[in-house]
Amino acid sequence: MLPKSCKAAFVTNDGQVVCRKIAIPELKDNEVLVKVHASLISPGTEMNLVRMRREKAAEPGTNTQFGYSTAGEIVAVKGDCKGLKPGMRVACMGGGAKHASYNCVPVNLVVPIPDKLSYEEGTFASLAATALQAVRRTEPQLGEYGIVLGQGIVGNLAAQLCQLSGARVLAWEALPFRNAIAKKCKIQGTVNFLKQDAVQASKDFAAPYGVDFAIMAFGGDADKAFDDVRKSMKVSADGHQMGRITVVGGCHFRFDGGAWSGNLDVRCSSRTGCGYHDSAWEYGKDYPAVFVQFTSQRNAAELVKLMAEKRLNVLPMISHRLKIEDVGKAADMLISQPDKTLGVILTM
Repeated sequence: MLPKSCKAAFVTNDGQVVCRKIAIPELKDNEVLVKVHASLISPGTEMNLVRMRREKAAEPGTNTQFGYSTAGEIVAVKGDCKGLKPGMRVACMGGGAKHASYNCVPVNLVVPIPDKLSYEEGTFASLAATALQAVRRTEPQLGEYGIVLGQGIVGNLAAQLCQLSGARVLAWEALPFRNAIAKKCKIQGTVNFLKQDAVQASKDFAAPYGVDFAIMAFGGDADKAFDDVRKSMKVSADGHQMGRITVVGGCHFRFDGGAWSGNLDVRCSSRTGCGYHDSAWEYGKDYPAVFVQFTSQRNAAELVKLMAEKRLNVLPMISHRLKIEDVGKAADMLISQPDKTLGVILTM
């Protein structure tokens, strides 16, 4: 028998992160009720909400439940759930997959996970799908050379996925802690751009061909970073920079067109793939598979297979495991200790 209440994490109006008891959510049509075993905090998107409210409080009484990447066991279903049944182990993503001990999640934002994949690994499906969408937008080719700026969770996963596509990757990261994790995840090369000349290191790495693509997976001011990326790219005989730059992080930079930017392709990548935030799709409507090959759900399904096959490494990114009651401590560590904290798993 289900309990009447569950634990859930909230961000208060002044940016404090707390655990509270709420009623078990009620199932709607085409949703599954999941007993959550583990939840992953995004050090980027989710902590930005906390930072913003600490800098400028929202309206009094504004308490926001947050989270979008969990794994657990289905305990009930309602409506057409496309073969999803109670007892199944699943990874969940999206607005329904909050940091809580029970969640109702739309059917198309749920994917079964293999028995040999842990719940902790399953929690990475959403951020991994965000990384995969960026990689699909970048279109790395076997034998190409690329750089990935930022070795947070999305940047690390993007670098690994580019390598799986056959490209050679150099990661740019200023925190030694994250560079060490990147090496544990078998990313081929890293450069600390505060201590080394990352532009020269990238040219040496990609010699004699030059850098074909870059993925920018970090937040904040990126004027210098973008200029350094531009200088790192391959150059045609007429002196123009060539290649593809994909922005997946929340960084911002000045971009001048014309001769200054050569013939670079600058692309943006948003979220986990097709369907995410399309309510009709999330609740079961399918796109024609022949035209929409990789939905958010298919991306997540492919990624949990790669994790189960040990071809995509996520366990080295887990720096802390805390109970959901300690979610405030988790948030404080992610904000104040980025040199010691990366993947924080909440257990229920």
